[in-house]
Amino acid sequence: MLAPGLATMLVVLTTDAVLLPAELDAALRAATRVSFDRLDSDGCMSTNDQVTLLASGASGIEPEPAAFTAALVELCHDLARQLQADAEGASHDIAIEVVGAASEDDAVTVGRAVARSNLFKAAVFGNDPNWGRVLAAIGTTDATFDPYEVDVAMNGVRVCSAGGPDRPRTEVDLRPRDVHVLIDLHAGGASATILTNDLTHDYVHENSAYAS
Repeated sequence: MLAPGLATMLVVLTTDAVLLPAELDAALRAATRVSFDRLDSDGCMSTNDQVTLLASGASGIEPEPAAFTAALVELCHDLARQLQADAEGASHDIAIEVVGAASEDDAVTVGRAVARSNLFKAAVFGNDPNWGRVLAAIGTTDATFDPYEVDVAMNGVRVCSAGGPDRPRTEVDLRPRDVHVLIDLHAGGASATILTNDLTHDYVHENSAYAS
């Protein structure tokens, strides 16, 4: 189970910096919003998760809050990617980058819809750059976009341009573990990236071969 609302995880972050509780709270919320909260392996949430940030102040150093937040964001991104790489039975780590959205919320909504599409995830498992499944997932959302303006690229090859076919699917190599899907909605200037995995035989086995 790995989805927003966190996942089956306990994250404890520590620092010896001198920071006020309100500064720590603001920094952690900013960091988790763009890292753990955008990790969506299978859309299933756990009920026993947390991210905790502890500051001892032992160093006596008072960092500039913006610089501390930037470092914390980088750390949380790294930890989220480690969780993604350790997802149950996954054979592909997929980054779904949505650009040209009317708002950040729209970008997150579109990315999450694609990440939760079993058809899309199964296609990636089969190394199939099926951009039609990407567009189908986008079409289930309430995001602002014109389907005849959407572009989709997979691992650097634009397979869909203005809602129609572009480069041949044979040009896309989905054999590497890392897969990058770029969706341009051409509806604005906002963007967001959702991290997910493919749907594999091993995932089904790991979640069916035991009784709870």
